[in-house]
Amino acid sequence: MRKMLKICIIVGARPNFFKVAPLVWAVRKEAASGVPVTCQIVYTGKAGDGDIEASLLADLELSNGEVDWLGVDAKRINELTGRVMEAFDQWLDTHEVDVVIVVDDLASTMATAIVAKKRGLRLAHLVAGTRSFDITMPKEINRLVIDGLSDLLFTAGEGGSTVVSKGGGDLSKVYMAGNILMDTLRHFQNRLRRPALMDSAQLADGAYILFTLNRKALTEDDQRLAPMLDQLVEISQKVPVVAVLRNEAQSAVSRLLPGDHAKFLITGPLPYLEFGYMSAHAKGVVTDSGNVAEEATFNRVPCITLNSYTEHIETVKVGTNVLAGEDAGVLRKALNNMVDGKWKDGRLPDRWDGRTAERIVKILLEE
Repeated sequence: MRKMLKICIIVGARPNFFKVAPLVWAVRKEAASGVPVTCQIVYTGKAGDGDIEASLLADLELSNGEVDWLGVDAKRINELTGRVMEAFDQWLDTHEVDVVIVVDDLASTMATAIVAKKRGLRLAHLVAGTRSFDITMPKEINRLVIDGLSDLLFTAGEGGSTVVSKGGGDLSKVYMAGNILMDTLRHFQNRLRRPALMDSAQLADGAYILFTLNRKALTEDDQRLAPMLDQLVEISQKVPVVAVLRNEAQSAVSRLLPGDHAKFLITGPLPYLEFGYMSAHAKGVVTDSGNVAEEATFNRVPCITLNSYTEHIETVKVGTNVLAGEDAGVLRKALNNMVDGKWKDGRLPDRWDGRTAERIVKILLEE
């Protein structure tokens, strides 16, 4: 009789949930057909974390029983790394695991990857091979360490696979599984919820610009952020701008806004299905998030990324995304093109077909 495969999936931050939910759905499907496989999500943060809205698990069709919480909270990266390592090591003392799947490039991702390998467990990296090629970035170090330790490297596309091979990675470990975020977007494409704020603000579909911000390089530097906001406030006189912002980003933006910004609307975080609706129905998106830029390409919505690079270069090469860096002049031109409908056509990159989780689970079962 085939041995039960026990999978542990690590989540280090809210966006990771969107990428791992399809894995849980795929495991459920296999188990329902009689395949001996189970999985458990382990979130390194606390239950009731301020970034995790109460509706998130329900929105993603996950049950409370499918998520454990390590409860680690720390501001300093190295402190967080050490505390996550200790907490996950203790969790493994009482849970039998065959393979650990880690997602993306957080400090907590690296911490759990190290513990898994020290425990002799198989380690799989989801969205492997992403690089900024800037070694001064903590996340770049995390990526190098995680890819180097992993037994299985699941890349989102040819770019990620190429990076791994050029870095000396063992190609027998590399699988171009595809972009797993697309599994989630396709699954919920017809289940999104129009937010009440759109009615209260009298926002019509396709008649607003969605703005998100998260990078500390901008939120903690007024001189960098202010010129960007000036351009967004100016374009809001033509098309309303809705800023969906969390905590520090909301404080930074509110502090720098000029007195007259009636059409630049600020709101706090939205439930997943409501934000998804706003992203899918926007005239355009301005963001510093790779995930949000991917959503825009999926939805064929024009997108401007406030960064000089993206780990998801396919959104620029074949999708709807353009890079504005931190240049207010470039942003101004791009915003006017967006409002005037002068935007490039985008198409879906390879392996954005919604079957990534299915491919990953089958590979794990065959290994």
